[in-house]
Amino acid sequence: MSLYISKNIKIFHIVHMDKLESIIQDKYLWSDLETRKIKLDGTLIGMDKIKNRRLGISLTNYPSLYVGGCVPFYFCPKSIMLYILHKRNHSEMIYEGGQSPIIHLVADLKETIEWAKVNNQKWVFTDSNASSIYFNDLNKINWKAVDSSSWQQCQDEKQAEFLLEKQFPFELIKQIGVYSTV
Repeated sequence: MSLYISKNIKIFHIVHMDKLESIIQDKYLWSDLETRKIKLDGTLIGMDKIKNRRLGISLTNYPSLYVGGCVPFYFCPKSIMLYILHKRNHSEMIYEGGQSPIIHLVADLKETIEWAKVNNQKWVFTDSNASSIYFNDLNKINWKAVDSSSWQQCQDEKQAEFLLEKQFPFELIKQIGVYSTV
């Protein structure tokens, strides 16, 4: 697939800080499917119901690859999941530790795609959350929704994602964002 990325797009993945050591040690951030096989240490912050559903959603471009078999990254640094973690009141969340121990892993989209091509790794975009059936069109992402801090009218579009098959190399992480330096 040929793709021209005209702007410097960053992608973001959130994890509990106690997972960082295993990510650095393994040299990879793993998909949910691989994480279940490896059984890595650390606190899980997602919703089991959503994670389980994503294991059964195949990608239209790659029918043998499932959303849960990919490492997900958002295009926005302030994701809806981060807000849910901050509020600590979602009925489907097991984790209740709040936002402060959550870190952002930040990578460059163009560099990630170049790595994926060289390493024969599949990747896709979603124009809304990864339960969407629409994949691989960066031009269909609603950037206004992604960048919006008021997302009540565009919740699904704000959750546009970049998905990378199986693993994401730690060497591509350019920044680690933290809640506080204290």
